Amino acid sequence: MTDKLPDEQKKSSIQQPFQDFIRSMNYLFQEKPVKGLFQNMDDFFSSPYPFNGFPIQMDENEKEYIISAKLSGVKKDHIDIDVFQQYITITVQNTETEVNEDTEEKFIFKKNSLQKTSRTITLAKPIDEQKVKAHYEDGLLTIRVGKEKGKRLRIE
Repeated sequence: MTDKLPDEQKKSSIQQPFQDFIRSMNYLFQEKPVKGLFQNMDDFFSSPYPFNGFPIQMDENEKEYIISAKLSGVKKDHIDIDVFQQYITITVQNTETEVNEDTEEKFIFKKNSLQKTSRTITLAKPIDEQKVKAHYEDGLLTIRVGKEKGKRLRIE
């Protein structure tokens, strides 16, 4: 005869499918193809600016608009700023080439990667391209856009 009481037998038979399911799920997530997929997802989400680019803050005072972009770890020559009539586009582009050469096995592995992120800032009024100044220091890009004063009309 068994040592288990009828209630314990019911409890044990109910827990068994869940234990099998949990064991199967643990096995699934620890196997290489799925583990590699999750690693790729982790790498994607841990990159600095995966979706909306880099953080931008815009302030203004009486004389100018001040646009600040946090670009930590970016070199100055990887930044392009395009000024248009009513908007500014900041583009960060990084190209890397990795070459591994094995003379014994007689093969060369070459990997090229391109990362490009851009943000466009729309301004309320047209801007004078001559009055736009940019400065980059310690991972902070600051763009100053002079405001144009229009003619105010008196209503009769």
